[in-house]
Amino acid sequence: MPDSTATLERPGEDAPSHADNPHHSRRWAILVVIGLAQLMVVLDATVVNIALPSAQVDLGFSDDARQWVVTAYALAFGSLLLLGGRLADLFGRKNALLVGLAGFAAVSAIGGAANSIEMLLIARAAQGVFGALLAPAALSLLTTTFTDPKERGRAFGVFGAIGGGGAAVGLLLGGVLTEYLDWRWCMFVNIVFAVVAFIGGTLLLRRQEPDGPRPKLDLPGTISASAGLFALVCGFSNAEHESWGSVSVWGFLAAGLALLATFVVLQQRVKHPLLPMRVLLDRDRGGSYIAMFLIAIGMFSIFLFLTFYVQQNLKFTPIQSGFGFLPMVATLMAAATTATSVLLPRFGPKPLVPTGMLIAAGGLLWLSAIDVNSTYVGGVLGPLMVLGVGIGLSMAPAMSVATFGVELHDAGVASATVNTMQQVGGSIGTALLSTLAGNAATSFLAGRAPTPQLAADAAVHSYTTAFTWAAVIFAAGAVITGLLLRPGAPRGAAVVPAVHV
Repeated sequence: MPDSTATLERPGEDAPSHADNPHHSRRWAILVVIGLAQLMVVLDATVVNIALPSAQVDLGFSDDARQWVVTAYALAFGSLLLLGGRLADLFGRKNALLVGLAGFAAVSAIGGAANSIEMLLIARAAQGVFGALLAPAALSLLTTTFTDPKERGRAFGVFGAIGGGGAAVGLLLGGVLTEYLDWRWCMFVNIVFAVVAFIGGTLLLRRQEPDGPRPKLDLPGTISASAGLFALVCGFSNAEHESWGSVSVWGFLAAGLALLATFVVLQQRVKHPLLPMRVLLDRDRGGSYIAMFLIAIGMFSIFLFLTFYVQQNLKFTPIQSGFGFLPMVATLMAAATTATSVLLPRFGPKPLVPTGMLIAAGGLLWLSAIDVNSTYVGGVLGPLMVLGVGIGLSMAPAMSVATFGVELHDAGVASATVNTMQQVGGSIGTALLSTLAGNAATSFLAGRAPTPQLAADAAVHSYTTAFTWAAVIFAAGAVITGLLLRPGAPRGAAVVPAVHV
């Protein structure tokens, strides 16, 4: 096995030699494969939401069961990400990606053919399992494939844009598939993405292995981390429809925190930790993980509450709702690619991530000014485009820096940590902002005679309350990341892997 000494220098310096990286010549084609895999995972978080009413009528399940179609995926995905990332490190990122793609396609076919709610829930949970395997593999493959600093920035810009805009595209795709085909195609469409990505990955990728002995799997750490993340996500999911004083909420949250605290203690004592503390304790990576966590909380309010507003107040159809988010996707993609390919190499993450979060906070405050008489052009379009700029400017550099300078044998688990922060952040955002919005609506209605106009005013007030609190979260993130991130270009080195067929 040839020893690889090529090193990724700081952005702005000379590019490293690519002689030991056979992926270099096919890097842009590999980016397409990785992008398709990432898009499939991101789409699946929202594309099914649009299909739920039709699926409920077809399969005849209750409203209580409906929320589990979403929760089953989130629980499996969120709780198994760290394990999936470490498995990619241990058994190869190509293997993890291909197994994840094949499994995701198979269980998506089962979900699309479901004739009962039980069959659909099993398929959704299985999607989460395979998603937890392929998502960190895709991100770590991106890290080890693009070793030229400038090209790496462009690649992460595209990847970050997919991560930020994919949820909005999922709303549009879900609307199109449900309206013109059938809700089942919101599951079947994954097969198309997975098959194309699987063929491309098989042809383009090479097996990657680090030099030295293969570390063993940390079973105590795996059990405590997976159980802790499961309990945490479950607790916040329960908070969407139950009170915070319910045992099913605070009990799961307390258990999750206790298990994660146990996990941290174990990671400092075991020989082969699941998540080495060296990955977390770097200031730039730590700041980037916090940024991804807080961005996920804030983004939730945009997609959930704004979807309610444009459909209930502006009377948009699901397809029109999806198109309504596209201006944000456009500005997000432009900001993400510019930030990582042009600005990050020159200025580093410290000015970009906090500034992007402040811009997003400003966009949310602007959006909080909508009322029952606002129009899409007059009240929604401008804030959406500002939000796209802010999220693209902060999210893509944070994602890049979060995996920068990680040794090859830690690339998978470092990438999994990015996905974990997003998933847990999204779960917290769902519960927290829904609770704040619900309380705002209740307070607005208290002591007033109920009328249709009052109900509409209360609903919009709940949305704007969520937008305001999301703006506060983004602003707090700007302060925290501004203090944590170091000035200048990202530090560290990424080793180009030895590659085998």
